[in-house]
Amino acid sequence: MFPKTGVSRRGFVGGVAGALGYLGVRPSVDLLAQGPDGTWSMPEQANEYDSLAKLANNENPWGPSANVIKSMTDAFKYSNRYGFPDPGVVQVIAEHHGVQPGNILLGAGSSETLTVMGQTFLEPGQKIVGAMPTYMSVYNYATGNGAEALTLPLLADGTQDIEGMVRLAKQNYRSVGFFYLVNPNNPTAVVVTKEEVKYVFDNLPEDIPILLDEAYHHFVTDPRYATSVPYVKEGRNVVVARTFSKIYGLAGMRLGYGIAPTPIIDRMRRTITGSQNLNALVKFGVVAALKDPQEEARVRNATVQMREKVVGELTAVGYRVLPTQGNFFMVEIKRPVNEVIPMFRERGVLVGRAFPPMDRWMRVSIGLESENTRFTNAFKQIFTGATSSSGGR
Repeated sequence: MFPKTGVSRRGFVGGVAGALGYLGVRPSVDLLAQGPDGTWSMPEQANEYDSLAKLANNENPWGPSANVIKSMTDAFKYSNRYGFPDPGVVQVIAEHHGVQPGNILLGAGSSETLTVMGQTFLEPGQKIVGAMPTYMSVYNYATGNGAEALTLPLLADGTQDIEGMVRLAKQNYRSVGFFYLVNPNNPTAVVVTKEEVKYVFDNLPEDIPILLDEAYHHFVTDPRYATSVPYVKEGRNVVVARTFSKIYGLAGMRLGYGIAPTPIIDRMRRTITGSQNLNALVKFGVVAALKDPQEEARVRNATVQMREKVVGELTAVGYRVLPTQGNFFMVEIKRPVNEVIPMFRERGVLVGRAFPPMDRWMRVSIGLESENTRFTNAFKQIFTGATSSSGGR
């Protein structure tokens, strides 16, 4: 499904490793792994990290496509330059969405878009309204800068309480900086339907900006879902955040963007360094990624297929999984997740951290088929006492 090419991922990463070695970064430098308390520590050796089933961070396990790797490799010749030819990344993204370049704001991952939203629309004492749990970076920014996060818990089925959140925003109308939706939500992978999104736009005061994080848009198969980019084209008071970290396999390269009406982009641009935060390689890489829809479709189809398989195995042994529309899922394990994280780690599997208040649920990413098998074997050993079948470490 994902054929080998003349430009290997190992060759590309090897070049980066050589550069790090030249800069004095030791090869034994710690790499991400999860500690027993749910925090992140690091294996002592890179090869140990490579041996783990990495199902904790909702990444694309195949990495960038061959075309993307070639484009980035060719761009290495600009790595010593502050200035380099523009591959037209803003224009290509705008054309991809049917908007104008003035509707696009680049950032170092979609996280920077979310942070800039906070810098632009939240003053000390103001409030952001959203759900809990969800992707927390905006809340963390707010509470760390004198603003406040007003949140409502998820409903029993894992959905966001849209009517309640709109009502909460209206009750605090004069102090609300913006309204926040992650769709599909993270960590639950549950969608906000297009009818619910319409309810937000129809019922929220028009002068309250709306931030819609669509990082996992590409993995949705539920026909009740729709992207909110059309609301940008209507000129509504909205910012849609997207990223190349997920389906395009560029999490470590850091490029995301916001899509919004030009007046909002112009206002946000005052607080972002934009392209100065972005390396030459990723700019060339994302242009190649958007010109390869067949690769995007292959990743999506493979992810959905394996998502259904893994979820089916867990439900078959009696465990509840929320209806997932991401490249990850959330399973109810009925015991504190921080207790079982080290149990999975002992079996060579990294799983997601705790997401309060859902401390008895575990978020798990979809990985390679071999990684998924290692996870399901470990899950059955830990929770049902089953003996491992094939596919272990």
